[in-house]
This record gives sequence, C-alpha cells and structure tokens, in this order.
Amino acid sequence: MILSKLAQGIQTSPIITLAADINEKIQQGEKFYNLTIGDFNPQIFPIPEEFRDEIIAAYRAGYTNYPGALGLPNLRNAVSQLLARYARLNYDPEDIVISCGARPLLYSAYRAVVDPGDSVIFPVPSWNNDYYTHLSFGKQVLIETRPEDNFMPTAEAIKPQLKDAALIALCSPLNPTGTVFGKQQLEDICDLVLEENHSRGPNRKPVYLLFDQIYWQLTFGDNRHYTPVNLRPAIRDYTVFVDGMSKAFAGTGVRLGWGFAPAHILKKMRTIISHMGAWAPRAEQFAAGSYLAQTEAVERYLTHFRKELLLRLEGFYKGFIYLNGKGYPVDAIKPQAAIYLTVQLNLRGKKTPDGKVLDSNAAVHRYILDEAKIGLVPMPYFGASQESSWYRLSVGTCRLQEVELIISSLEEALKQLS
Repeated sequence: MILSKLAQGIQTSPIITLAADINEKIQQGEKFYNLTIGDFNPQIFPIPEEFRDEIIAAYRAGYTNYPGALGLPNLRNAVSQLLARYARLNYDPEDIVISCGARPLLYSAYRAVVDPGDSVIFPVPSWNNDYYTHLSFGKQVLIETRPEDNFMPTAEAIKPQLKDAALIALCSPLNPTGTVFGKQQLEDICDLVLEENHSRGPNRKPVYLLFDQIYWQLTFGDNRHYTPVNLRPAIRDYTVFVDGMSKAFAGTGVRLGWGFAPAHILKKMRTIISHMGAWAPRAEQFAAGSYLAQTEAVERYLTHFRKELLLRLEGFYKGFIYLNGKGYPVDAIKPQAAIYLTVQLNLRGKKTPDGKVLDSNAAVHRYILDEAKIGLVPMPYFGASQESSWYRLSVGTCRLQEVELIISSLEEALKQLS
C-alpha cells in the first residue's frame, strides 16, 4: 500500500534493532553484556527516593487531570531556580515549557523554525538529528567530526555550510560520545551565528541554535559545561534549550522534559506540543516541582550518581588503555560527561581463528557481539562514516563488578585474532 513520502522515508533506528537482537539472546539464557542502550537499570540506578515518594503522594492526592499546555507553575518555578543556581541561566518560569521528555521539545523546535527544504546543520556522530530533519522536511547538512576535537563540531567546519541554514543542532554533553564543548570551541560557533544573523538583517529568517543539554548535570571532574548564552548573551534571541530529568535523575521512563527559548519560539513550541498532546503527566510534574525544590536532596543524589557513573566509565577507560598498552588496536577517549565512553576497535583486516577476515567494520561489530558477548553501538549508527572504527559504550545498565569481567571477555576475543 502506498503511504506518505514522509512515512516511506522514515526508518527504524538501528540501535533499537540491535537492542532487540541482544535482548533476544539474553532471554534465551545467553550470558551477554549489553552496553548499547542509553537508559538505566532501575535496580542499579533508581530515581531519587524523595522524587519517587512525591510521585506516589501526587497520585494519591488526585493529580490525574490535564496539566495545561505550559506545564505546572510549581515545576516551572523549580526549573527556573535550578537553572539559575547550577547553570547561571536566568529564565523566568514563563520562558519555560514542560513536555513528556526531551523528544517532543526537539521535534517542536524543529517544526517551529524549519521550513521544507531548509538546511539543518548537525554534527555526526549525533543522536536522531537525521530523523528530526526528515520529519521537518529539511535538508541534512552533516558535519563529520574528528576524535582530536572530541567529536565536537568546529566553527571552521560549520562556516561554509551556514549561508542557507535555518538551524544548527548541537548537543553538549554529546550523545553518543560523552564529550563536551571546550569554551573556545563553543564561543567560535556562537560568534559565527551572531555574525551570520547580523548579515541577514531583520527581513530574513535567522539561523537558530538548538542546544540539547539533557546530560549537563552529569559532567565530571575538571570538565565544565558551557552554554551559548553564558558565553555570548546576545545569542539568547536565537537559542532554544532542551533539558529535563531523563538522564541526570535516571528518570527516562518518568518522561519529564523542559525547554526554554525566546518567547516567540516558545509560544509556537508550546502550541505544537499541545496539539500533539505531548504533556508530561500532571502527577509527575507536581512531584518534580516539589522534589527539585529540595536542594539538599538534589545535591546529595547528584553527587552520589555522578560518582557511581564515573567509577564505571573510568574503569572501562583504564581497561581499554590497558589493552592498548598490550598492543591491541583499541583506544578510548577519557570520560568527560554523560553515561557514555567513546571507544575504538580498529580490528578491520584481522583474521579469526577459522581464517575468516574481518573485512569491514560491520564484521568487526559482529565478531565482538558473538565472541566477546559485548554489545556496543557503532558510531555509523549515529550518522558517522561507515569507515569509522569508533563505538559508543553506555554504563547505564552496568554493575560495577561487571567492568573487569567485560574487559577480560574483550581481551579473550582479541587474543584469538591474528
């Protein structure tokens, strides 16, 4: 049957397909280490206890009717205070909209500023920008990033593509790499956007900046989270932020996201979200507002959560560096943020014990799945070149004691290659 061009062109995420393949193996009783999914095992990383109790109390109190298009006032007030306290971002509650997670915010931002045929610039690897551009009938402009830049885009790479762009989609900390923008990197991009919009004048649609910072509270050590508005206040008029509780509070299934933007964009995003019916549930909204106001509880949870994530990320990083030191063609980028480690398996051309040559990165991926029993996500799944030998490793479902076992399993698989 013939469907719309949009439906015919949209594809299922290869990450979902990969996860289904691995889950089937696990259900069949096979021992498998699933480091693919950007989610959390609630038995390992539960949401904050105080937040859980507030949700239960809200349902018992009858918070089960429509929440309103903008979001509940107590949550928008709490988000406004959270941003001011921890991120030095001053947005009034009226500048904030609530939705059921970050995805409706991303989609509504795209639809608010992208016309059919407009260019959308985004780095690869990155998460889902290709799908949102397709859903908005935009034109993809991919910026292939490099490990020496921590897989973050540079102003130099963006500049030649900027003339006809309607949107630049950025994410920091970045899914899938767990890396962050350096201060100068982001300043240069902001200056580029401001210069471009000044040249366009008032009668032409500006280029907007979409800044997804859903992982920003999971930034580790000496690494800092920079935002466009902190670095260049003038860019506030062109910047749409996407944020929420999905990652920093292990609440992926709670579905609470918030966006903040200039009033003329936010109004249209709110309308689009409203027509989609993509509000966050009223009880969860009220509970989140009550919880986020508990400053000590929030800080206590985040301190513990960051520590546990970093222990796993550093464990894997040290493991890969150990294997690299033994001469295996693997590598990793030191963890900076989020729940991801960027690792390299440069095994193309190696031979398996039965004489089969790993003649492609897809063959390498299959070998690691079958022999090491480790699930990683290849960066080409996030739009990178098929020649990329880099992978995303996620620790959201990993127990700390499994880290050493996984590295040992990988080493055994590497030993078999010649």
